[in-house]
Amino acid sequence: MTKNSTLFVRPEIVVEPNRNAVAEVQRPLSAFEAIYRISWIRKTAILLVLALVWEIYGRWLDNSLLFPSFSETLHAFMSGISSGVLLQRAAVSLQTLLIGYSLGILLAGLLTTVAISSRIGNDFLETLTSMFNPLPAIALLPLALIWFGLGTGSIIFVLVHSVLWAVALNTHAGFRSVSNTLRMVGQNYGLKRFSLVRSVLIPAAFPSILTGLKIGWAFAWRTLIAAELVFGVSSGTGGLGWYIFENRNQLETANVFSGLFFVIIIGLFVENMIFAKIEKRTIRRWGMQH
Repeated sequence: MTKNSTLFVRPEIVVEPNRNAVAEVQRPLSAFEAIYRISWIRKTAILLVLALVWEIYGRWLDNSLLFPSFSETLHAFMSGISSGVLLQRAAVSLQTLLIGYSLGILLAGLLTTVAISSRIGNDFLETLTSMFNPLPAIALLPLALIWFGLGTGSIIFVLVHSVLWAVALNTHAGFRSVSNTLRMVGQNYGLKRFSLVRSVLIPAAFPSILTGLKIGWAFAWRTLIAAELVFGVSSGTGGLGWYIFENRNQLETANVFSGLFFVIIIGLFVENMIFAKIEKRTIRRWGMQH
């Protein structure tokens, strides 16, 4: 640098922090925002809106035989609960449902374990799924009648069919999505077949398995109600499906709606109190889902 050269100093730009932005970030949530973040409150609000729409339409239609209002349905529901009829019918339906649902899950687990262990097992499951999954469970009612007679066995048979393929498909898809790295890690620890499935594949594929369990539960409910419309009185059980059918024949439409309302309540309870807790303690806890 020569004596005549001038030293230029670049002016530094000082940016003052935006105090308004900082205050905006640190602004506490309002009461509405804090409540809105709670999931069960949002869902309850949706249900209340639906109930309000139901009540308005029922009153506007003004025909209880065709479409009772929500208040009339709720009154019939409370009467059925207080008399114990609805609770008794629901207990019968749930007992049958749990048996069929459990058997369907058990068979689905065995099939998917065999499918993941060998190529012939994989081909076997894919073939059976392609054959029987499109077949409606209700279409098997005549065969169930011939094979098992009028009774709980026929209902359980169609329940197993409705649950088996949904759970097997989702479980198998979840197993196939597990990375080869995890499989090799399990094999390096000496895990094979059932131990590999239990310790590696099931935890890694649990989001798909849980989805299959939810779908299987919904299919089982629909199949159960439809099957009880046919078999309920003959088997002497009289579940919710037969309760709905009886009241339809007697033109007690409010009781029909109350039976359907009870099915909805049970479905909401299972979804939000059982499946949601399982999901929170497994999938979300493991960081698989936000």
